Amino acid sequence: MKTITATSSGKPSRTAVRRKSGVLKDLYRNRSLLVMFLPFAVLLLLFNYLPMAGLVIAFKDFDFSKGIFGSSWMNPLLSNFEYLFSSDAAFRAMRNTVLLNILFITVGLVFEVGFALLLNEIRHKFFKRVTQSITFLPFFISWIVVGVFSYNLLNYETGSINRLIEWLGFSGIDFYSSSGLWPLILTVAIRWKVTGYGTIIYLAALTSIDQSYYEAAAIDGASRWQQIRHISLPMLRPTVIILTLLAVGRIMNADFGMFYAMVGDASLLFPTTDVIDTFVYRSLRKTGDIGMASAAGFLQSTVAFVLVLSSNYAARKIDKDSAIF
Repeated sequence: MKTITATSSGKPSRTAVRRKSGVLKDLYRNRSLLVMFLPFAVLLLLFNYLPMAGLVIAFKDFDFSKGIFGSSWMNPLLSNFEYLFSSDAAFRAMRNTVLLNILFITVGLVFEVGFALLLNEIRHKFFKRVTQSITFLPFFISWIVVGVFSYNLLNYETGSINRLIEWLGFSGIDFYSSSGLWPLILTVAIRWKVTGYGTIIYLAALTSIDQSYYEAAAIDGASRWQQIRHISLPMLRPTVIILTLLAVGRIMNADFGMFYAMVGDASLLFPTTDVIDTFVYRSLRKTGDIGMASAAGFLQSTVAFVLVLSSNYAARKIDKDSAIF
């Protein structure tokens, strides 16, 4: 029997009416969930979608007196983007942003998964809770406070690390003049601060694994390492892929609070620590060019969008169930 999808009189077809009726039934059936979602939908609209209209500033010669839509368009239209691609400092900031984020993602994945596996192996519940609480605590410490701690540790004249190095008979290190050391310093700082927080999701995924798998493996004579390798890690793979995809989407964005609190305006460290966020902030503070800052944000969002799509496509090729969409 052939289904008619259109009518000569212009009235909705039976298929269209049936589909509309099915949608209305689904909405009515899930009305409680929709009501719960409504406040978040409003917040999402107000703070995520409506501000996207401001992206036009990236293509305008912004004038405060005329406003966003009253300001004239740039001529040529992409003039605000030319500064980002023509400036050596801007290229350096983009390079540092990508490379540092790749370093943070890679090291963070190893530390968070490894620490979750270690916590999962602890059988003493009280010790496990105390350990998890202690490692989670630094997440609540402001980057400003972390910056003060690091300065007191790394300062050449009064820093605790240099005092220890000199006590051991070696000459001190001027950390705030050695830009090559700062990728390592920043990695250590961010791992100390967020490893406990990042471990939570992986630990939750591990605790949800059916214990019968481990019991069957133990009966077959598998060691704890073999159980981790052949049960825990494969079960964690979907979670690892999803969180990595989300991290890749932020690869063009740096944690401004961390970089500004740890590095500040120390120009000697810019070769390895100047990122897009600090570069734009510094340029905006000096020139007041809103259009250039908006162009940088537009570029970050566009690259992140492309990276998420391409990474998700690659993930679907590896494991269809592990992709975000």
